[in-house]
Amino acid sequence: MVGMPPESDKLAQPYDLPDIVRNVRARTPARLLAGRSGAAYRTNTQLELREAHAAARDAVRDEFHFSTDFGEGFARQWNLFEVCSQATNKDEYLLRPDLGRRLNQASRAELSRRCTTGHDLQIAVGDGLSVTAVARQVPHLLPLLYEGAETRGWSVGETFVIRHCRVGILNEIGELLTPQVAVLLIGERPGLATAESLSAYMAYCPKPHDTDANRNLISNIHSRGVSTEQAAQRILNLAATMIKTQKSGCQLREELSAVERSGAIDYSEN
Repeated sequence: MVGMPPESDKLAQPYDLPDIVRNVRARTPARLLAGRSGAAYRTNTQLELREAHAAARDAVRDEFHFSTDFGEGFARQWNLFEVCSQATNKDEYLLRPDLGRRLNQASRAELSRRCTTGHDLQIAVGDGLSVTAVARQVPHLLPLLYEGAETRGWSVGETFVIRHCRVGILNEIGELLTPQVAVLLIGERPGLATAESLSAYMAYCPKPHDTDANRNLISNIHSRGVSTEQAAQRILNLAATMIKTQKSGCQLREELSAVERSGAIDYSEN
């Protein structure tokens, strides 16, 4: 909403709460111990809920335009270009999830023309169910992934943005571009805790007819969940394990350090 501060700056701290309650609330965006007025929420809690609901609706309904949401400089720096699923508009995308899992013919041709194949890592960005999350997190996360891949000596395919995207489109990316590991950065369905949460879906050599059982997920990437720095490290470590073991999904378990586990708790209200 115009004029509102970022989520990380507006945690409510009512003046009459004891310190222990404030400390508990500071550790999670969940609305714990919010207090009440009679049988109802306090006015400030009601207003926060209405604001969060409006932000969630905006995140789902907005159309993504990478040149403006990312900025011309960022798009040009990373040579980003846009393709589209078979969903022709936002309403169709929301009503027909199957269309969001396939690229349209023009986009398939565009990928074949502009992208090289067989890379160690292929990154794609999908709008998903939160344009806000993509616009807020990807500009910080993408450079970290490229930097980490370069340190490991990996080749990285041309990154592109997919409009009206669903997770299953990873299969088609694997079919067309044949990477060892495909990563889809996509906006999560927003809840009332945050509308800025990004997910990274990953698969080793994704193929047609793969399901969620063949994919791994790092979710809750936002300022009060998994930071972009933590997310980049986890994505790169998991990709390295996929390449080494030649598998992904339910056959592969992500090993987290104690620090990473502390940031991996999913506080979303999806």
